[in-house]
Amino acid sequence: MNVMESFSLKGKIALITGASYGIGFAIACALHEAGATIVFNDIRQELVDKGLAAYEEKGIKAHGYVCDVTDEAAVNALVAKVEEEVGVIDILVNNAGIIKRIPMHEMTADQFRQVIDVDLNAPFICAKAVIPSMIRKGHGKIINICSMMSELGRETVSAYAAAKGGLKMLTKNIASEYGALNIQCNGIGPGYIATPQTAPLRELQPDGSRHPFDQFILAKTPANRWGDPEDLAAPAVFLASDASNFVNGHILYVDGGILAYIGKQP
Repeated sequence: MNVMESFSLKGKIALITGASYGIGFAIACALHEAGATIVFNDIRQELVDKGLAAYEEKGIKAHGYVCDVTDEAAVNALVAKVEEEVGVIDILVNNAGIIKRIPMHEMTADQFRQVIDVDLNAPFICAKAVIPSMIRKGHGKIINICSMMSELGRETVSAYAAAKGGLKMLTKNIASEYGALNIQCNGIGPGYIATPQTAPLRELQPDGSRHPFDQFILAKTPANRWGDPEDLAAPAVFLASDASNFVNGHILYVDGGILAYIGKQP
């Protein structure tokens, strides 16, 4: 096979969870550009409608569904419906996630459980739902959106770090358990990405200076910038394609070098 052809996703069906906007949307657009048919979900109809409109604006015919990825019965029903209406899922991107920035001693157990449920239990549920058909088809790609918090801790994100650390190990275990069946499971660990959710942290202060957190991130990032959602696009295509058929259980950190860097000397 020609090396460039190995990156093609022509004829593949990709489910990207929570991909109405942001990182999931950027990854879905990239997978489509490589040839995949795009299926996505979100938790409410208005978010699905927003996503469908955004895809249509880019000339992409996407298939959108309402589904709570923490609900196993709902996920099983979604996968069955996609198989009936679109086809068997070749690529799963577990993108849906939440974060609660609360000091650990102030966080309730219910708040902790909610983050674990969305960021760790849901990827387990979704992967479990698609793997049987991947086994029957003889191939499959699962990409879990991990985080630098799979490796690092930071104030106020105890639940998120715990969930993403668990997701890293779930990734490795899926690779271990199903690798012999030609199913590859890898992760992408984004650094700090410029999205609508992080926009307040990048706004200029009244005196024209950078937000303190913005200054902190730039000082910690050798690339000296925030990432763009599009920075995750090509890595996702690689991990979804035949080009990565011998890559399994790996977390690809797309972080501008943060994890490699001790930081600037004060």
